[in-house]
Amino acid sequence: MSPRTLSDVDCDVLVVGLGPVGAALAALLVRAGVKVMAIDRSTEVYPLPRAAHFDHEIMRVFQALGVADAIGLHARPAPAYEFRAADGQVLMRFDLPIDRSPSGWATGYMFNQPAAEHALRAILAASPLADIRLGWGFLGLEQDDDGVSARLSSPAGEQMVRARYLVGCDGASSRVRETLGIGLEDFRFDEPWLVVDAIVPPDARTPDINLQICDPVRPVTCVLMGPGRHRWEFMLRPGETAEQVLDDNFIRPLIEAWDCGPLEIERKAVYRFHGLAAQTWRSDRVLLAGDAAHQMPPFAGQGMCSGVRDAANLAWKLAAVIGDSADPSLLDSYQAERDPHVRALIQLAIGMGRVVCATDPAEVAARDAQMLAAQAAGAPPIPPSAPAAFGAGAILAGSAGAGAYFPQPWSQGPAGTERLDDVLGPDAWLITPSGGAPGPQGVRVVALDDPALIHLAPALIAWLDARDALAVLVRPDRYVFGTGAPEALLDAYAAQLGRAAVTTSSG
Repeated sequence: MSPRTLSDVDCDVLVVGLGPVGAALAALLVRAGVKVMAIDRSTEVYPLPRAAHFDHEIMRVFQALGVADAIGLHARPAPAYEFRAADGQVLMRFDLPIDRSPSGWATGYMFNQPAAEHALRAILAASPLADIRLGWGFLGLEQDDDGVSARLSSPAGEQMVRARYLVGCDGASSRVRETLGIGLEDFRFDEPWLVVDAIVPPDARTPDINLQICDPVRPVTCVLMGPGRHRWEFMLRPGETAEQVLDDNFIRPLIEAWDCGPLEIERKAVYRFHGLAAQTWRSDRVLLAGDAAHQMPPFAGQGMCSGVRDAANLAWKLAAVIGDSADPSLLDSYQAERDPHVRALIQLAIGMGRVVCATDPAEVAARDAQMLAAQAAGAPPIPPSAPAAFGAGAILAGSAGAGAYFPQPWSQGPAGTERLDDVLGPDAWLITPSGGAPGPQGVRVVALDDPALIHLAPALIAWLDARDALAVLVRPDRYVFGTGAPEALLDAYAAQLGRAAVTTSSG
C-alpha cells in the first residue's frame, strides 16, 4: 500500500474499539478539538457482563465529559466490601465513604456498563469532530513518518483510512497489539469464573453490601450493580465446562441458594480471570490502551478504571502533539507513567484473588486464621487501590507533589454543588497566590484570590501549605506537573512538552 501525504489524513486519531475505554478516549479527544474516527466490529454495545465498578477518579473523568449525571442514573455509591469465610465469619472489611474522596465524588460506584457506554457514545454522536463507524473491523496497518495507513473491513468491503495516530482499544485479544508483534507478560494467575447479571425487583432480598465468599467448595462474588441489578460470580470447579455452567438450569440453583426472591437472569458469560501486561504500549504512531495493554482479575474493581485512566493520560498528550504544542516525544511518558500503576494494581488484584480462590482445606484454614488474627489486631486490610505518584514521566521531578493526583475541592451552596473542575475548565492550571501574566496556550493561570474560587480556595491553600509550595501546575488529566515559583513552573512545563516558546493567550 502506498502511503498518502499528511494533508490526506481522514482523521487525527483512529480509535480501534469502542468499548468504554475507546469511547472515553474518543470523547476526551473531540473535547480537545481533535478529529477522531472510532470503529468497532460490533454494531451494538457489548451485550455480555463486564465491568460493575468504577471509582471516584473515573467519575471525575465523566464529569469532565459532561455525563456524570447521565451515568449516575445507572450507578450507585459502592457500599462496604466484605470477605467472608465459608461459615460466614468476616475475614476482612473495606468501608467506603460515600461523601468525600480526592475527586469530590463517592469513593466508588457500582454501575451498569452498557448505560455508561451509551452515554459516552452520545457525546461522539453529537460532535462534528467524531466519525463513528460501527460494523467496521481492523485488518492491518502500515506507518511512516507522517501517519498511519489502516486497512479496515466494512459492510461495503475493505477500506483504507489514513490517520496521524492510531490507538488500539480493541480488548484482550487486540488485533492491533498482535499486528505490532507486541508480547504480553504473564503474571501467572488464571482462573475460570461464571459471571451472571440479574435484574432484581425493588423488594428483592439481595445483600446491601458487596461480598466475597471465600468458600473452598466454590468461591463466590456477590455485588451490587446499578439500580435494579445484581451480579454473582462463581468460580468453576475442576471438570466443569463453559457450556455446562452457562445453562440456566445450572445457574438458578446457585442463585436460589441466596434466597433473594424472584429475579431475572439478564446476562451471563464465562471469563478467565488473569493478569497480563503488554511489554510496550507504543510503536511510533500506534499506541495501546485498556485491555489491549493490560488485563487484571476483577477482585479490586480496577480493570475498567485502569483503562479510563489510560484514556485520560493519553488524550491530553495526543491533543498537545497533534495541536503542535508538544513534541511527539511527550508520548513516551504515557507508558512510563501508566505502566507502574497498572502493574501494582494487577499484583493487588491477584493477591486478593489468591485469597478468594484458595480451595485446599489446609491452606484455607491457615488463611482464615491469619486473616481473623490480623483483623483482631487492628491490622489494615489489603492496601487501597489509590494511584501512586508517578516516579517518572511528564512531571517536574523532585518538586513537592509532582506526579500525585490533584484533588477536586467542592462546596455545597444555595446554587448547588460547585466543583473545581467546572470552575476552571479543561486546560492545565497554574494556581498561584495572586494574578500575573497570562499563561501559555493550554494553561489557565488562576489566582487564589480570584472571586471564582471564593468557596474553593481554602482547600487549595491547605494543599499548597502542606507541601510548602508557592504555586502548583496541574496537568489536564488532573495529575500534578510540579510545584514551585510560577514562572519556573511555566518554563519547566514548556520544556517538558518540548517547546521552548509557546504562544501566549489571555488564559
